[in-house]
Amino acid sequence: MPDGFAFVDGILPGVRWDAKYATWDNFTGKPVDGYLVNRVVGTTALCAALGAAREKAASLGFDLLLWDGYRPQRAVDHFVRWSRQPENGRTKARHYPRIDRAAMFARGYVAARSGHSRGGAVDLTLYHLKTGELAAMGGGHDLMDPVSHHGAAGITEEETRNRDHLRSIMEDCGFRAYESEWWHYALIDEPHPDTYFDFPIA
Repeated sequence: MPDGFAFVDGILPGVRWDAKYATWDNFTGKPVDGYLVNRVVGTTALCAALGAAREKAASLGFDLLLWDGYRPQRAVDHFVRWSRQPENGRTKARHYPRIDRAAMFARGYVAARSGHSRGGAVDLTLYHLKTGELAAMGGGHDLMDPVSHHGAAGITEEETRNRDHLRSIMEDCGFRAYESEWWHYALIDEPHPDTYFDFPIA
């Protein structure tokens, strides 16, 4: 991989991850182009900021579970091709129950040019240090629905509180929230703001 990029677990020993796009457990229903191994990559700047976020999370009784970091451009292109294919219903109920595939782009849930491809964005959640259980967040990764928006109605007080914890942790450590997805954060001072990379995660 290019200089300035690393496997996050190589920089942050003990970090938990589940690289969804390397598995069948994602909105496309199968592994995505460019994800050849189930690991998460980011810029070294992203890794450093995540290290700070882990420390802050620990002070609140949490740690981080990462779902995605750097995303090859070929994976984004895969999403575009997939959005144009006929609906088969395999992942719709779980990931985009109230919109069509093509609307993912118009609604801002998926982008043809993603900050992930610059290595400066991360998808993640919290888990409880005492139990290892994921914190309740009111919907899972890539649920493309208004319930996933920050400030959404229809979730519990605990879920709202956990989302607020995650946002506070990430913003205090140099990240900016994305209003439509509670799990997505971008590094404010990213090192490659104009470069979209396409090396595979291998």
